[in-house]
Amino acid sequence: MTKTDIIDAVCEENGFSRRESAKIFETMLEIIKETLENGENVKLAGFGSFHIQHKRARRGRNPQTGEEMTISARRILSFKASNVLREQLNPKK
Repeated sequence: MTKTDIIDAVCEENGFSRRESAKIFETMLEIIKETLENGENVKLAGFGSFHIQHKRARRGRNPQTGEEMTISARRILSFKASNVLREQLNPKK
């Protein structure tokens, strides 16, 4: 599913115009991005949570040349699905 597919689904489900649906979706993404950039977690009830993890600098190796190098410290995005979403994906029989 692509961003366009999601916008079309919002349009069909709620009766908004395609332009309004796109604006709502883009605004929501911007809010989530800004919140994560500020180091805060984003929790969506019934869906899951996004959080930033900090990776420290470490030694690595260039796979092409075998040369040792330092991999810089960075932040990575992690997602953890909620129990509700997990149960929907893996229903008990």
